[in-house]
Amino acid sequence: MGPVRVTAIASLTPLEELDADPFLVDSRSQHAMCARWAAERGYVVSRELLVRGLRADHCVLWDGIRAGVDLFVAPSRRVLESALSSVEEFSAECARRGVRVETVGSAEPAYDAQMKARVHRRLSMPTAGYDGR
Repeated sequence: MGPVRVTAIASLTPLEELDADPFLVDSRSQHAMCARWAAERGYVVSRELLVRGLRADHCVLWDGIRAGVDLFVAPSRRVLESALSSVEEFSAECARRGVRVETVGSAEPAYDAQMKARVHRRLSMPTAGYDGR
């Protein structure tokens, strides 16, 4: 059996909510947090999902997922609540299928005006080739 494969879940939150909730809008930081968590455990991020209000039984979640090999991780319960229609139903579906679901549990970054501006530029100009650096 190979390494544990991780599906990182991030919330797809509209850019309009940047001032009110920058971390939920900043999917790149959400995925990075999940990647660090996985690397610290010797796991491999095999998929990154960016979703909002997704049903627990939606095929995009379960495509290729195997019990005992795969797990889901999200930065926090709050991200899961935004990404999924019901965290409780998703957790029950994970238990039924024998797949773990974890949260990173680290503190969210504090966003200042400059950080928000970088997120805004990256998300508002993706077709112009801007990569957010």
